[in-house]
Amino acid sequence: MVQSQQLEVNRLSIKNFNMDFNEIDSYLEQKADYNLLDKKISLNYPLIREWDFKLLSNFKPFYAPLCDMCCLCTYGKCDLSANKKGACGINLEKQQSRMVLMASTIGASTHSAHARHLVDYLLEKNPELELKYDTSIEVLTPIITTLTGITPKNAMDLDRIMNCVEKELTNLMASTHTGQEGSYLDFESKALHAGMIDTVSLEVAEIAQINQYDLSKGEADVSMIEIGMGVADRDKPVILCIGHNIAPSSEIIDYAEEMDFIDDLEICGLCCSALEMGRKSPKSKIIGPISRQLMYIKSGIPDLVVLDEQCIRADIFELCAEKNIPIITTSDKCSLGLPDKTNKTHYKIVNEILDGKIPGALIRDSEKVGKTAVALATKIKEKNFLQSQLNNITPDELATNEAVNECNNCRSCDPTCLELKVNSSSRSFISEVENDMLPYIEICNLCGQCNRSCSAMLPIKEAFEEAKKGDISLMTSFYGKCVGCGKCMEACDKNIPLIDIIRIASQRKIDAEKFSMRTGRGPIQDVEIRKVGAPIVFGDIPGVIALAGCSNYANGEIEVHGIAEEFLKRGYIVLAAGCAAMDISLQKDEDGKTLYEKYSGNFHRGGLVNLGPCVANAHAIGSAIKIANIFAKVPLENNFTEIADYIMNRIGVCVIAWGAMSQKAFAIATGANRWGIPAVLGPHASKYKRLYLGNDQELRKIKDKRNGTELMCEPAPLHLAYSAESLNECMVMAAKLCIRPNDTPRGRMIKLNNYVDIYKKFYGCLPPDIHHYVRNKKEIPYQDKEEIMEILSGNNWESREIPQEPSIL
Repeated sequence: MVQSQQLEVNRLSIKNFNMDFNEIDSYLEQKADYNLLDKKISLNYPLIREWDFKLLSNFKPFYAPLCDMCCLCTYGKCDLSANKKGACGINLEKQQSRMVLMASTIGASTHSAHARHLVDYLLEKNPELELKYDTSIEVLTPIITTLTGITPKNAMDLDRIMNCVEKELTNLMASTHTGQEGSYLDFESKALHAGMIDTVSLEVAEIAQINQYDLSKGEADVSMIEIGMGVADRDKPVILCIGHNIAPSSEIIDYAEEMDFIDDLEICGLCCSALEMGRKSPKSKIIGPISRQLMYIKSGIPDLVVLDEQCIRADIFELCAEKNIPIITTSDKCSLGLPDKTNKTHYKIVNEILDGKIPGALIRDSEKVGKTAVALATKIKEKNFLQSQLNNITPDELATNEAVNECNNCRSCDPTCLELKVNSSSRSFISEVENDMLPYIEICNLCGQCNRSCSAMLPIKEAFEEAKKGDISLMTSFYGKCVGCGKCMEACDKNIPLIDIIRIASQRKIDAEKFSMRTGRGPIQDVEIRKVGAPIVFGDIPGVIALAGCSNYANGEIEVHGIAEEFLKRGYIVLAAGCAAMDISLQKDEDGKTLYEKYSGNFHRGGLVNLGPCVANAHAIGSAIKIANIFAKVPLENNFTEIADYIMNRIGVCVIAWGAMSQKAFAIATGANRWGIPAVLGPHASKYKRLYLGNDQELRKIKDKRNGTELMCEPAPLHLAYSAESLNECMVMAAKLCIRPNDTPRGRMIKLNNYVDIYKKFYGCLPPDIHHYVRNKKEIPYQDKEEIMEILSGNNWESREIPQEPSIL
């Protein structure tokens, strides 16, 4: 309060002046709230489309169709090969770009539906809950704020943002209809738009669940948690949660704690639900990434499986039925034909399942899921224990003995069949492989169909050859490399359960599999951005590597661990989310430590940051946006093109989606592309049929915004979406894609030193395109200067001007 009899300012004279600053503050807050509610939220696709065409002029779409037919409508099927057109006038190029848009939109819709579920739950529980992160984080939603101009304050704001997202997705899917879009470039622009919408949904989902469930809000010092197939205590009731939505698993944990039963249960997770549970409670257990799903279900260890949404095997019902494991589904998006018991009391549901009246239930009430799951798993364990007592089998044996849970149907290959004779040559390893698996080894005719179908390219036939001789070491080595897709079993004419054989051959390794990983920390703090902004932009920190994607790479988690370790040792910042974050932890060094135990969780040089589940990939993109905003003072509100242009030309960040299996992973990578972030994809990613490739044969024209001149610049980043055929190629390409036109001479030398060193390590020579990236002699790495000078001389190299503010706008 300020009071005065008279206030004189120049010629202004006011008597009896009285001002209450609290009233002014209150008025301004109300005005801000009014403006926020009144503000129309738009993602402004027409304006951003111009940015897409800039990108697509530098990074040409490259198509690799798996099929040259179109079968999407009743005009078809239409042959689009050899420059032919379909009945609607579409050609193969347009058809491929349309399929790309559909894949990106499916992925974005999946995350959008996930975010919508969380927002609706927040609206129901606490619509006025203030959205916030750690006190050191002022830039709460860098993606949302950049695109819409607002920073959401509560669930109602998130609801309005999701309304906008859902409108955009409807328009994008409508564009794929027969007789709509007719330009491959516009299909690609829309695919990029779908990817960007995906990043919005990721950020909405993260801020909603972090605040609703009080998860880590950006603190770097988070707890460690156990991960591995051997972490669950099989003497306790085992509840296995699979999917991505935290709501059901969170209610299970809360109810178990409320009933003081948490220590008597094993509440485990697979895929991103596992990471969510780890953030919620350190007493939960992480079984592993998506690649462990088939093998863990077939082990018969879980007493109950709870499904939410995403990354669930389509045959999960049949797999669980084979092992008499009941299922609770919790989402309309994955109901599996089960009866909807949402309106029944939880004890009635439990009794119906225990009495065998139903094999499981759809329960759309998360709180009821918690009560039902805890009670049902406990009763099932008691029932199984009594059954084991009747059969004079201990509970331990019950968990591991496949015969107890064997299907009652008689099969010609059943080990109890007297007509099957087991060769004595297999008896030498009877202690290693259970009796009931020996006949399968014998009946294998070594046709090789398993080898041809294996997506991980494992030598399964050769392993059977060795097993027939009594050596199962090759079969045992497949554990950790097998991606658990089950295609080998579908291809086998003898119906051999190959996944079971790999599992049982590796049982000792599985039982001992226990690793440590850091739980997901959530967003990057503003103070961390301030410390590393300049070193990243100028190149002193050689780059930021963001690991994403699913576990379907040829060498399993071994390669993702190797990628992370290589870049950590070189001082890059390594971010990880989803299955990639789990895979990194599944290896130990000679001292028995995982990378999470060796490297800090801070966002700084040589830091390994577990951001959290798949939706936490938003923080990887958000950290790049925050560097542009906090370090370079580039405004965020409705300023997408300026931010994306800054990221692409000045921030050395690269996404590696080494196992981009699902449409979600494709949408995540495509969203990063639209923000100007290049992505290296694994060998299987080429099956998505499209890459964004730059020209590696010549320099690129770029504008220097400081003086408006155009300069010839190195092709940096060289590609926007590139599929590497091997681990070696991935390492080299990722190092190169962190090079930016804005690098200082010192920063460029640091980046080139890493690029050259990695190239020499994996290929034994200097990179042949080094002359493109040396702008003056000060940037040449010292240890290879003479050889590099020879390459420069042979390519008629001349020093060139360094742009001060590079831009493609």
